[in-house]
Amino acid sequence: MADEVPALGRGDEAESPGELRASHGDRDRVVELLRVAAGDGRLTAEELDERLEVALTARTHSELAVLTADLPTAPGPAAAWPVPKPKEVVRIDCHSGSAKRDGRWIVPQRIEVRATSGSVTLDFTEAVIVQPSLQIHADVRSGSLTLVTKPGVLVDTDDVAIRSGSVRIRAPWSPDLPVTLRIEVSGKVGSGSLSARPPHRTFWQWLLRRPRLYSIASS
Repeated sequence: MADEVPALGRGDEAESPGELRASHGDRDRVVELLRVAAGDGRLTAEELDERLEVALTARTHSELAVLTADLPTAPGPAAAWPVPKPKEVVRIDCHSGSAKRDGRWIVPQRIEVRATSGSVTLDFTEAVIVQPSLQIHADVRSGSLTLVTKPGVLVDTDDVAIRSGSVRIRAPWSPDLPVTLRIEVSGKVGSGSLSARPPHRTFWQWLLRRPRLYSIASS
C-alpha cells in the first residue's frame, strides 16, 4: 500500500548510534586526536599510519570509536602530559648539494627554503603533523624543491612566482578525502623546479602494476 511505513530493520528497532554514518567533521576530530596522541608518544609511527588510514576512510561512528578506545579523549591525569610543540620556523639553505627531511620528523609552523644549484626534499609520508597548516617560503634558483605527499595533504602554490622554471603538483588520490595538512607555498622559482608528488613505486609494484602504498602518518 502507498501509505505503508518502511520497516526499520530486524526487531523493528532503529539502527544503533555506533552504526550511524560518520561525517567529514567526525573523521577530522578523530584524526586530530590521533595526531596529538602521536605527539605525546602514545602511538608509534606505524600505529599512527594504520589508524589514520582507517580514520580517513571510516564510514560509521563505531569504526572511528575503535581507533581511540585506548587513548585519552578528555583532560585528565593520563592526558596532562605536555604535547611537544612544533618549531615556529625551520630554515634550509642548500647550495650545490642536497638536503632532506624524511622519516618521523615534526612538521613546523613555517619552513624557509633556499635552494641554489642544489636539491631539497621534504617527505611528509611519515611526518608527525600536529597542526592543520604549513607555510613554506621557497627561493629556488637553478635548484629543486620536492614535496613528497600522501592522501590528506593538499599543496597550494598559487603564490609562487615562476621565472624560467617549473611548478608541478600531482595528487592522484581522491579529492573527497579530508585534508589533514594544507601546505601553502609562496616565493619564487627561477631556472629551477618545484614539485609535489606521491612516493615512487617500488620495483615490484611497478613490475606487477600495483598501486602505490601510501603511508598516512602525521601520506
